[in-house]
Amino acid sequence: MKHPIQRPASRRRNHLATSITHILTGGALLLAGAVASSSAFAQEQATNLDRITVTGSNIPRTNTETPSPVQVVTRQEIDRTGKTTLAEYLQTITADGAGSIPKTFGNGFAGGGAGISLRGLGAGSTLVLLNGRRMATYGLADDGQKVFTDLSTIPLDAVERVEVLKDGASAIYGSDAIAGVVNIILRSDFQGAILRASYGTSGDGDGDAKKATLTAGTGDLATDGWNAFFSLDVGKTDAIKISDRKNRKWIGTGDTRPWGYDAADSQFLGGAYLSKGTAGGVGPNGSVFDDRNVTKDNPAFLVALPGCANLTTIPGQTDASAQAQGCLWDPAQQYRDLTPEEKYINVFGRASFAFGEGGEIYTEIGYSKKETIFSNTPSGAAGTWGYPGGVVTANSGSKATVLGPNHPDNPIPGQASRLRYSAWDVGPRVTNNTNEFNRFLVGVKGNWGDWSYDTAYLHSATDLVNKRTGFLRYSAVQCALGNPNCAGGVWRIGDNANLNSQALYDYISPTISARAKSGLDMFDFTVSRSLMDLKGGPLGLAIGTEWRKTSNSLTPQTYTDTGDIIGLGYSAYDGTQNVYAGYVELSAPVLEQLELSGALRYDKYESGEGKATPKLGVKWTPADWIALRASYAEGFRAPNPAENGDGGLAAFSNASDPVRCAIDAGECTARTVAIITRPNKDLKPEESKSYSVGIVLQPTSSTSLTVDAWQIKRTNEIAQGSTTAAIRAGNVVRDINNIGGVPNSGNILAVNTAYVNANSSRVRGIDTDIRQTFDIGPGQLEMDLQWSHVLKFERTEGDETVDYAGTHGNCDVTNCIGTPKDKINFGTTWRQGPWSVSGIANYIGKMDNTDKRGGTYQAFYEDGTPVKKISSFTTFDLSGRWNITEAFELNASVANVFDRIAPLDPTTYGGVNYNPMHFSGALGRYFTVGAKYTFK
Repeated sequence: MKHPIQRPASRRRNHLATSITHILTGGALLLAGAVASSSAFAQEQATNLDRITVTGSNIPRTNTETPSPVQVVTRQEIDRTGKTTLAEYLQTITADGAGSIPKTFGNGFAGGGAGISLRGLGAGSTLVLLNGRRMATYGLADDGQKVFTDLSTIPLDAVERVEVLKDGASAIYGSDAIAGVVNIILRSDFQGAILRASYGTSGDGDGDAKKATLTAGTGDLATDGWNAFFSLDVGKTDAIKISDRKNRKWIGTGDTRPWGYDAADSQFLGGAYLSKGTAGGVGPNGSVFDDRNVTKDNPAFLVALPGCANLTTIPGQTDASAQAQGCLWDPAQQYRDLTPEEKYINVFGRASFAFGEGGEIYTEIGYSKKETIFSNTPSGAAGTWGYPGGVVTANSGSKATVLGPNHPDNPIPGQASRLRYSAWDVGPRVTNNTNEFNRFLVGVKGNWGDWSYDTAYLHSATDLVNKRTGFLRYSAVQCALGNPNCAGGVWRIGDNANLNSQALYDYISPTISARAKSGLDMFDFTVSRSLMDLKGGPLGLAIGTEWRKTSNSLTPQTYTDTGDIIGLGYSAYDGTQNVYAGYVELSAPVLEQLELSGALRYDKYESGEGKATPKLGVKWTPADWIALRASYAEGFRAPNPAENGDGGLAAFSNASDPVRCAIDAGECTARTVAIITRPNKDLKPEESKSYSVGIVLQPTSSTSLTVDAWQIKRTNEIAQGSTTAAIRAGNVVRDINNIGGVPNSGNILAVNTAYVNANSSRVRGIDTDIRQTFDIGPGQLEMDLQWSHVLKFERTEGDETVDYAGTHGNCDVTNCIGTPKDKINFGTTWRQGPWSVSGIANYIGKMDNTDKRGGTYQAFYEDGTPVKKISSFTTFDLSGRWNITEAFELNASVANVFDRIAPLDPTTYGGVNYNPMHFSGALGRYFTVGAKYTFK
């Protein structure tokens, strides 16, 4: 946190940092120049700015309410939720929207990381700071594109508070903060020692979480001239399997038939034949296509191999039923994790040394190591995936995975039969991410005449190793299934898999890996002073400059650069950015009732892009109990290396097929398709304009209310080209199972697109924050409510504008999580002496199960009626604390007290039949007990 504030040498600096970007226009600069040249300024000494500094500003002030909306989260607010990590808490705030990255995305591109997405604009558009300065981004980009800051590297016990700047863009910290800023402020000048320990377990007796922290410090900066402290945070969380939630209806199974869905439309139920037996059939027994009598109106159909009843856990399966509908089985229940196994250690240290009159040398050191292990369903023996050379289609055509004419398990002797098989005998696909993060900062701040200064050098880096087992090497599989003389042996499948050797499995499923690195080197220098006294207070000026170099690189998974791993998307990038920036800021309380603020920043990228971005603010306080405020800001973000560097991306998403839907209504359900995206060297920077206007009311000392309307419009938006538009344009790879004799109507296997500058996105909403305190008898009751309502989430491409507010879209931006209109948190805390009890209700609004407002439904019941809604979801969390002595505290919490089950979401991406926003309803009731001891 920067503190270039002027203060008397005998007074200690107040490190409160509350929030926001102040902006300077040319007119304000002229005003400052005119004031500086006046005789009054020459004759009067300006008031020293010994007040408080705010996130987003380097000018101190007398109060924390600025022209911009800022949510200040205290340590007590975090503690009362029972959350044991910072990421878990921040992803519950109402301003966090779709596109955030929970740790439960163990099978995603950024598995093992945890990021926040303000306003649903993506984790890559939210700037996360630690003590007012950046951190190196997570090694793996979300969706292979969005670089973000991993929140799980920060030890929770070192956190003093969190401040969230919610109006978008920051002329102080960086114009790339398009969606806003999250500033995590750690303890400073800490003395003594605190030891914490906690243990958590679910109501089902699994997912055990053990955690211990030690924070210790010594020395007083004011009296001793120095202070040093550190915080150590270690923990381990056990994995939970999908099968461990069999008692939670659709959460514990991929089979949604009991709730009205057809087997073919249950996206996590394996083995079912799709499209009248011309697709699907990826079961444990295996099936092949009989294409001996194919005609225009008679496509190849699937024939099941024997052994279904012995290989599936779903009752009622026979060889006859497998021939009719496919061998139904539940691979998610048998193999997939609901939450990954996680082990971590986080360390943070800070030391400060006073010198001269008000000077301070300070240094910060951070280190984190985290290992995440996630188990997923077995690989299929066929599929479609992309690599730099194009698309591999192992489902059909000349590159199809086949059982050779003489393979002993081929039911159609004499022909090479296209195969559908889930390699249960190889085992689950397991991803192991080990990430190391480090951060080093050294700086100096103090006074020089009438000026205060703060300058520092920062180095931060991450190094992540991603190892995977259980994936199939395409060329080895082709050999082991199609060549009786294959050097690796012949792969027997289904009922005969017991005949295989370990050497055969080592041959077809080698361990593969990738390595991701990111780096940040930064130097900044800021000075500030008061220029003169205005009627409302001192006129403050701050000037700063910054240089930073960022780097991001990802080596592709072994063999994916040649397209030789079945079904595994290719992702790689490599690039650096040098950015030079300067800014000037002015805060002018021209009247006791009127404050004007402004800042102007200029960012210059080494690649040539550069732009000046202003921010303006006004606050009018007609009476002590009411204030009106407004702000305007502009943002600017150049393409990152994953978007315009070297590499590419091949991923998977859900999409509807208008061609097949028009022919057969039974083909209208969204299905999984491969999305092949290429970098684009011609990308332009994103630009944004954000607005906010609000009212602050404090009619009594115990009552406060803020209401802020906001809008962020992002133009030249960098995103994957629209999947829907690519399908309409025919930029797809299709299977050969045409229907109704219509050419090129086979199932979509892959969609080809590239990163593009989409025309624009516009997000608009209203935030409400209400707080009330009551003194009741011997105790105190505290109540607070935060409500974020999304009015619009529009995206414009070409001549088409669509609105995603209140729907399951946008899958291109929000990971198919959706965009609920309302998120509400309501909390109460009762304090009496050594006791406190807190309860929090968390509400997420319902969504239309359409791809956009007025769009098509994304899922259908077995009878053909659409699934119209994803229900709203409310949970209640309870926690309590008891200070047995001044030094010793016991605490306990229960998350999801009433054990609410997450609504069934058949279109979900990232969770089995539940939406990741509703994760607590998938996990179930969760208990945590802990203790805290403070050493004086």
